[in-house]
Amino acid sequence: MLFNSFLYIIFFLPLTLFLFYKAKVNKFYLLIIASLIFYSYYKIEYVFLILFIVCINFFFGKILCSKKEKLIKNRNNNFLFSISLNIFILCVFKYLDFFIENINIFLNTNISYLNIPYPLAISFITFQQIIFLIDCYDDKISKINFKNYFLFIVFFPQLIAGPITRFNLIDKQFNKENNFNYNFENLSRGLFLISIGLFKKVVLSDSLSFFVIPGFDNYQFLDSLSTWLVSISFTLQFYFDFSAYSDFALGTGLLFNIILPKNFNSPLKSLSIIDFWQRWHMTLTYFLTNYVFMGIAKKFNKLSFSKSMYSIILTFLIAGIWHGPSWNFVVFGLWHGVCIVINHVFRKFEIKLNVILSWFLTITTVNV
Repeated sequence: MLFNSFLYIIFFLPLTLFLFYKAKVNKFYLLIIASLIFYSYYKIEYVFLILFIVCINFFFGKILCSKKEKLIKNRNNNFLFSISLNIFILCVFKYLDFFIENINIFLNTNISYLNIPYPLAISFITFQQIIFLIDCYDDKISKINFKNYFLFIVFFPQLIAGPITRFNLIDKQFNKENNFNYNFENLSRGLFLISIGLFKKVVLSDSLSFFVIPGFDNYQFLDSLSTWLVSISFTLQFYFDFSAYSDFALGTGLLFNIILPKNFNSPLKSLSIIDFWQRWHMTLTYFLTNYVFMGIAKKFNKLSFSKSMYSIILTFLIAGIWHGPSWNFVVFGLWHGVCIVINHVFRKFEIKLNVILSWFLTITTVNV
């Protein structure tokens, strides 16, 4: 069920919103059921995987938050096992056939593909679970309520592609009594954001796709100018599509009085690749910085400039692999990692470029 689909806009969202404010039902369970219906529309079998992931991570979260002496002794082992389990689930459903494909190529074997169906949003759900478990381990979460946690994971506005959120941020809003009451300001802001998202998706992104798709399908017949035009158009199409989804997510969240974190801040205005990643998919950048980069950096006794740069490249290599099971994504991650290192070298030696040239180099780097 796409956010810009007739079914979602005309039926699902208005009905859910009407029941949320008018029906005398438990608001938590209403939103949980609505979210599961929204998710199951793609493939109902995926719901059982989501239920398993929610239950097992809630169980480990409770253990990591426990103050019982017996559990505290095994805290590190429980933490490592819970993180490993989430990564294992992600690898099985997203990367196993990719591993088999490369084994067949490099070892000249003929292992059959398992063709395991790829569950929708498994990457974003895994990241949210990892953040949740780390916050439990670091004592940033002290109390977990199952229905709050369940809704935190499956809340349909941000379920498919983010923004990636933290449990405490959403849980505080769920626990406010007036958050289930009618709020005209939030409704008007939410509808305004949804309107912007619809414009980006239907008018801008979908219009560009009529030029982009034939170009990519017939790339061998393009001249140099057409190649650049198609490539740049795809970058714009991708940005408008993804930022439209973010506008839908934030706007829909506001309709239910939930403020989700902002995910885009005019990234095409960026004057450096570092600046770009501070504006583009900002919740992913937060995760990569605080949970991946810092995790790698802590392995060094003393973090020198060269070790920091190594950590950045490794972080973006992981980010590239996370984006998808393809060598294209590995190259994507390495490309951005190396470009950010070059950006840091420029900053270290105080090399400054003209503003227009900086913008041009940044957008070209992203476009590549």
